[in-house]
Amino acid sequence: MKIYILLIVFLFGYFGISQEEEKEKAKALEASKNYTWNANKNLSEDKFVDAEAEYRKAISKSSENAAAPYNLGNAYYKKETYSEAFGRFKQAGEVATSKADKHKAYHNMGNVFMKRKEYEKAVEAYKEALRNNPKDEETRYNLALAKEMLKKQQDKQKNDQNKDQDKDQDKKDQDNKDKEDKNKDKKDGDEGDKGDKDKEEEKKDGDEGDKGDQGDQGEEEKEDNKEGEGDEKKEDKKQPNQGDQQQEKSQPRPNQLSKQQVQNLLEAMQNEEKKVKDKIDAKKVKGAKVKNEKDW
Repeated sequence: MKIYILLIVFLFGYFGISQEEEKEKAKALEASKNYTWNANKNLSEDKFVDAEAEYRKAISKSSENAAAPYNLGNAYYKKETYSEAFGRFKQAGEVATSKADKHKAYHNMGNVFMKRKEYEKAVEAYKEALRNNPKDEETRYNLALAKEMLKKQQDKQKNDQNKDQDKDQDKKDQDNKDKEDKNKDKKDGDEGDKGDKDKEEEKKDGDEGDKGDQGDQGEEEKEDNKEGEGDEKKEDKKQPNQGDQQQEKSQPRPNQLSKQQVQNLLEAMQNEEKKVKDKIDAKKVKGAKVKNEKDW
């Protein structure tokens, strides 16, 4: 019995707290709406700074007021501050409890994506807006436009990618060609260097040959000089001293003809040659034919 009593007391207390919380939420929502009304008024009077401050108070006062972030998002959108606008539209869509409010929030989110040229995200935002309000023709038109812009963007990206691939291929081909030309030039240069090297080798061989010939000639001259020096040395050995030479002049050697004997021998040889010549001349005169002149 006591347990039932305690349970009843707990339930009454819980409901009492819940009612208090609901009252506080309702009170906060009412204050938030008042701030929103003041912000709208300031915005209509081109008092953007005051309007922004009132909207922020409204948002901080109650999280259930979807109008405050939505209207603040519209204010940012008109100021072309699209990043801030998107954040407020997203907040409005999250806190909105009615499909109408969700539709408006996602529709405007799609508009922000269109301004950013993020067409794929715009398509998804407009689709979500149509799920909450399929009869909105403006959203439907924006969706068709977003799809068309997305297709053009994708085609352009594909063409750009193909161009980039073509450029990369052309660059690769050019690099390969430059590499081949460089290798060819290097090969030609190596062959030229090889030819010059061969010429140098031939020249070197020729120089060595000439050097060898010169060396042989030098050796021969050296040998001749050596032999000449040897003969001179031998002749020097054969030559008598000065005293011996004087003795030879005064006294002839054995088996050596005197000057008078040499003179007599030469005269006899000349006489003998004269006799032989006279005999040959006599034979020529005796055997010669007489040429008769004709009497014409």
